[in-house]
Amino acid sequence: MIEIEKATTEKSTTEEPIDIKPKKPSKIQTLRGFQDLLPDFQDYYTMIKKAVRHRGRQSGFKRITTPIMEETAVFSRSLGESSDVVSKEMFTMTSRSGKLMTLKPEATAGIVRAYIEHGMHTLPQPVQLYSIEPQFRYDRPQKGRFRQFHQVDFEVLGMKDPSIDAQMIHMAYKILEDLQISDRVDIQINSLGSAENREEYMEALRDFFFDKKQHLSEDSQARLEINPLRILDSKDEDDQILVSMAPKLKDFLSPESKAFYETVKDYLRELNIPFYENEGLVRGLDYYCDTVFEIWDKSQGAQNAIGGGGRYDGLAELLGGVPTPGVGFAMGVERIVGHMKDSGIKPASKDNVQFFVAQLGEEGKKKALKITTNLRDLGFHALGGMGKSSMKAQLKMADKSGARWAIILGEIEVRENKAILRDMKLGKQEIIPLENIEQTVIERLGEKPDIYTLGD
Repeated sequence: MIEIEKATTEKSTTEEPIDIKPKKPSKIQTLRGFQDLLPDFQDYYTMIKKAVRHRGRQSGFKRITTPIMEETAVFSRSLGESSDVVSKEMFTMTSRSGKLMTLKPEATAGIVRAYIEHGMHTLPQPVQLYSIEPQFRYDRPQKGRFRQFHQVDFEVLGMKDPSIDAQMIHMAYKILEDLQISDRVDIQINSLGSAENREEYMEALRDFFFDKKQHLSEDSQARLEINPLRILDSKDEDDQILVSMAPKLKDFLSPESKAFYETVKDYLRELNIPFYENEGLVRGLDYYCDTVFEIWDKSQGAQNAIGGGGRYDGLAELLGGVPTPGVGFAMGVERIVGHMKDSGIKPASKDNVQFFVAQLGEEGKKKALKITTNLRDLGFHALGGMGKSSMKAQLKMADKSGARWAIILGEIEVRENKAILRDMKLGKQEIIPLENIEQTVIERLGEKPDIYTLGD
């Protein structure tokens, strides 16, 4: 026993001391491609949502929210296995029961699934829906492109008419006009024709590219058999040279599709919506037919498109429903905000603080609490320095908050049933009685209250 203790003692004197100090936890940050939407962004986001809701209500649209996650088949069936979204960009996982589930990469498929599942075909047609939701795509993060992003989405289901297509393009343009950035974009339009037209055209493309396959990019070689239409959307320079010599889609449109497309353009001219015809525009998802359009950044073109959409008359059938015509569009919130910031647009904010109530002592705190809550109930924005900070620290908080007026309740003022009202902008102050103080300070402010009802 003694020998063991001796050996242990001798060993402990020769080894380095053991560091038992706990390690500081590493700092956790957002995942790559994700971002926090901070208050500055929220001011822009609120402005966008107001414009969207206003335009939607004017036109009879109702808001819908679909789950953030769907069965993977909702997207793989509708978007197409050859699309970049399905083949490369979906966040897919397996549930404990073995079912494949995917975070939604776009809104249309989920909305059409909801239309079918909830029997909306029995409602008066067309059914008009809009959403403002986050979407998810595993893409290389870069400026204006995130793995979680937000989209404004409008859909019209249950009726096919060229005037509806024109109205959807008009809706997108007017929202951007409301947000003061319509002068920064171009509207590109095209027609993909019917499903039968597309099949004939894809066969012609397969024939054209058959003996040129070795000159195509690796992605386009893979697309050749599955969906050669995707080759037209390739950004590879060599691919684009071949595409310029390939058969043109317009030569395969049926008379009905040509007439439909011409009528859409006539309506757009009637609505004074500027647009450019782009024969190479095919969109990146397989469910589109007839009218397609995109909203391009004038300076960067398709590389920084704000949004796009088109007609998808066969989508409901792909998802197990009855034949249902549909048309819609989506626009990216983050990219819209980027344009607004670049244009120097400052969104109006109702978050400005009007009053800051500073106090000392327990009695001062009680009176300050009552004054602060009374001002809020009357419709004014008021903050209070309710901690144990000194008066100097509270007034520094008042200055940082941007409050126009500070109401100061020191121990002497409380005893005399008075308060100091300080104009933070001019640096002037006066002593006022606490009796009916709320009415007195509101008169000094000279602004209307921020009052709302649940019906607003």
